[in-house]
Amino acid sequence: MESLSRITNFIDTARDLTLEAARDASNARRGPTRVLPSGQLKKLLDSRSDRDVLEGLRRVVTMSYRQPPSQTLPFFTHVIKNIASPSLPIKKLVYIYLLQHAEHEPDTALLSINTIQKSLTDSNPQLRALALRVMSGIRVPVISQIVSLGIKRGVGDMSPHVRRAAALAIPKCYRLDPTTEPQLLDYLSTLLGDKQYFVAGAAVAAFLDMCPNRLDLIHTHYRSLVRKLVDMEDWGQLATLRLMMLYVRKCFPRRTKKVKKAKLTNNGNAKSKDTKGFYDTDSESEELDSNDWEEIVVLDRDLELLLKACLPLLQSKNSAVVIAVARTYLYLGTPDYLSLAIGPLISLLRTSGDIQHIALYNIVQVCLSHPKPFVKYYTHFLVRSTDAPHIWRLKLELLTLIFPHAQPRLQSLILAELSHFSHSGSLDPGLVKEAVRAIGRCSQTTDPKTSARCLRLLLAHIGSADAHLVAESLEVIRHLIQRDPDNHRTTVIRLAKHLDAATSPQARASIIWLVGEFAGLDPDNNIAADVLRILVKRFADEAEAAKLQIVLLAAKVYVHHLNANPPPEPPKATESLSQSNTTLLDDLQEEGGFRDPHLEDSAQSHQQPSESPANPHPIEALWNYILLLTRYDTSYDLRDRARVYKSLLSTPSSTQLASLLLLAPKPVPQTPSPSETRKGYALGSASLVIGDEGGVGGLRGYDGIPPWVKEGKEPDPALRDEASSTTQSTYDAGRTISAAERLDTAAGGSAQPTSPSMYSNGNGMGSGVGASGTTSKEKEKTLDEWLASESESDEEESDEGEEDDDDDDEDEDESEEESSEYETDSEDEGERDRLMKP
Repeated sequence: MESLSRITNFIDTARDLTLEAARDASNARRGPTRVLPSGQLKKLLDSRSDRDVLEGLRRVVTMSYRQPPSQTLPFFTHVIKNIASPSLPIKKLVYIYLLQHAEHEPDTALLSINTIQKSLTDSNPQLRALALRVMSGIRVPVISQIVSLGIKRGVGDMSPHVRRAAALAIPKCYRLDPTTEPQLLDYLSTLLGDKQYFVAGAAVAAFLDMCPNRLDLIHTHYRSLVRKLVDMEDWGQLATLRLMMLYVRKCFPRRTKKVKKAKLTNNGNAKSKDTKGFYDTDSESEELDSNDWEEIVVLDRDLELLLKACLPLLQSKNSAVVIAVARTYLYLGTPDYLSLAIGPLISLLRTSGDIQHIALYNIVQVCLSHPKPFVKYYTHFLVRSTDAPHIWRLKLELLTLIFPHAQPRLQSLILAELSHFSHSGSLDPGLVKEAVRAIGRCSQTTDPKTSARCLRLLLAHIGSADAHLVAESLEVIRHLIQRDPDNHRTTVIRLAKHLDAATSPQARASIIWLVGEFAGLDPDNNIAADVLRILVKRFADEAEAAKLQIVLLAAKVYVHHLNANPPPEPPKATESLSQSNTTLLDDLQEEGGFRDPHLEDSAQSHQQPSESPANPHPIEALWNYILLLTRYDTSYDLRDRARVYKSLLSTPSSTQLASLLLLAPKPVPQTPSPSETRKGYALGSASLVIGDEGGVGGLRGYDGIPPWVKEGKEPDPALRDEASSTTQSTYDAGRTISAAERLDTAAGGSAQPTSPSMYSNGNGMGSGVGASGTTSKEKEKTLDEWLASESESDEEESDEGEEDDDDDDEDEDESEEESSEYETDSEDEGERDRLMKP
């Protein structure tokens, strides 16, 4: 009979599974689940059949994801009554619904707490973990102590899944009630030392969410977390690497030392500086020794343990883990370790478009400080026809960053690539403009041949029909000429010849500025006055940008004329009168007042002593004509600019101020890389991708890389040593011991973790180990041994007292004081040696 009933149960189970599979297949064919009326849904939820209840819960949970909570809140009581169902799928759906709607019905949700607590003792570990997750997810402050007790039970559970759920519930309980912090820190310290990497990763994530500054809890768990790093899941690895970034920066000082560089011999082998040639003199060797030194980083052994543990993570399938390892090597390691992460970073460019975009930002960030390792991967930075604008902008930037460190053949290839995109008029205009700017950044190298080639590529664009291309090319050419004006005199003449063909106002303004800026370099071949004479004829038809540069050109030409032909100084007695008359005449003419020929003639006689009023110098005539043209122009900016220049040049005999303002040498322009503004953001952060658009200091909640701790202020390295099981600190006296530690203890192991919180203050920056936390390797003495040693010391002191009876009292007091001080110092030194002993 028993076998028959068992067969019947198997048949019923198979039938249910078949019906569920058929229903799922039909739902998949029909597409989205059809919304049933509320009365029919309530009928399904109140049914005694688990199949109907499960169907109703599926529909309600589906509605909760598609519609606002107000639409599914009327089913709250009908769903909660099924929380005591023995069916695991029903309980899962009820828990999901409860997490979404507990805040809206807190009083009704409290009725299910007792049932959830009973699930914490269920035999199924999956159900225990789910119950703990739901209990911590119900955001009702009244149950904070109940949640804390549930976490305590979960910390001592045998299943690692339950302990993981307890770790993830700790920050939720802390946000629910911050007063539970002491007991939660106790649970968290236990979980950080858990043997299972599955639990340790969740404990690290909870630590970063709850108390990221309590690094004193990490000291004893540092090495165990590093060893578990390779076995953790992706999110645990990310949390652990983030924690290690904070811990290493605040607990490991940056130490460096100077070593001698290796010298290459004729056969290419390295030759040490310690070996001296037969014909080398002592003076030569000393001179070489003083110059050929390099500074290298000295890594701590615990830091080197972390860097080596990160090597297998470079093969991770998760792109975030690869970027996190690169961040660790960039900010904590040496260039040798960073070079190992370059290849995995480049491999991220073969992924999807969104990941490729983020990877390019991080690659550019690394390339800004270490461009040399990226040179051999230049083929990955070539622009493709399918690349989006945000992709090819970063690729062009990478090509310009590796250009100074590339070989001549590779530099020619990069310039050919940029020249191709700058000539292609059918492409995106933005791509053409960025290609021209990239050529300008490549021309900033110290090699004159490279700069000359970039200039030839840009000069070829002057005759183009694209006005934007011509304007952008002239802007870059202007920067090149400013860097070395003496070698580009013919270039300015060539640009002046193309002035008639240039139609863009910005292009014409750039050429006019170049002519005026470098007009005084070669006085014998100065073309500035002739260019001004031609431009004045069509001054009224020019754009405002060109008019401003024409007025500036006229002022510079006039200053050069006055400096080359200084007028004779007028008599001192009439100098003040002439200046006042000139000023009065100008004011009256500006205001439209009367004209006094005597005042005007006297002013002109002092302003133009070298030329007669009837025949002024051609440059002076051009200057006066420009002032008359600008006086009636419609642009306020142009009229104000002309009035300023007129005031500067009102006294021909005094041109020092005008020369200082108009003819002063301009600073050499430098075109930085577009990502220089993001250089302060940490690698792998969202603020690096968003940039200044997210705010001046990054997105809200962004924390930069902390500075290195100063040497001498770091915590004692002995804190990271594993504690012995024979000594237990006061912190561990009331601490909850995990189930894994109980099993190790029962099996004969010595798994008594010691929390380091007693060693230091709240910030974890303690300077030494307390006496209670010290593990002594010597055997402890018994009471009889202590008594025997005290009796022996008393007998020795009595013998010494009998031998020294003949000495004076003062000598005896001094000797006793000296011996006591010596004994005290020796005892202190022995105690110090025992404390610092690893």
